Amino acid sequence: MVKTITPFSTRAKEGATDSPLGDFVTVDQTIVSTADAGFYDRTTGKLTGVLASETTFNITQVDLAIPNTGEILTPSVNANGTWPLDMTGYNDLFIAINPTRGGNYAIQAVMGPDSNSFANLSPVNPASLLRGMTDTRANDIDTLFSDSAEALTADVWNIFSLQKNLKGQKLLQFKITNNAGGEANIETAFMRLV
Repeated sequence: MVKTITPFSTRAKEGATDSPLGDFVTVDQTIVSTADAGFYDRTTGKLTGVLASETTFNITQVDLAIPNTGEILTPSVNANGTWPLDMTGYNDLFIAINPTRGGNYAIQAVMGPDSNSFANLSPVNPASLLRGMTDTRANDIDTLFSDSAEALTADVWNIFSLQKNLKGQKLLQFKITNNAGGEANIETAFMRLV
């Protein structure tokens, strides 16, 4: 605690002659940290917490014996973790792919299953390419993420950072097509960032 002169006390240099507070006021010099833990919804009374970036790849999936030109949807019911991806409150996403056969793979962001709703809208067009506006083409609705031939290395994690384009997507899956020339097991993992 520190005592300081009140702005309009008899000791103030401004020339005031009287103060209802007295000559000195005690000023608390303690710093108190606060944390934003979220907010309560006025209509439901439910606490909505503040999201934090994930620090590990929490959602993983293994798809076995995918033939050449075969496709997988990930994450799906086979996933270890939450599926489909809900990017509400998240800006960026890491996707990691570990195939047993090296070569080209098509990777596309698609709408999740029609068994789930997009917020309160149902049915959705499942496995359709996600479309919207991006920073690079601000006046056109375009495909948000579609890579028709990404060369992946076998038996290692190929990790990609997807920034901003899929921000806030509520019902997100990836369609991965094996174009590597033969059968492959495909393991995938995801990590969301605020």
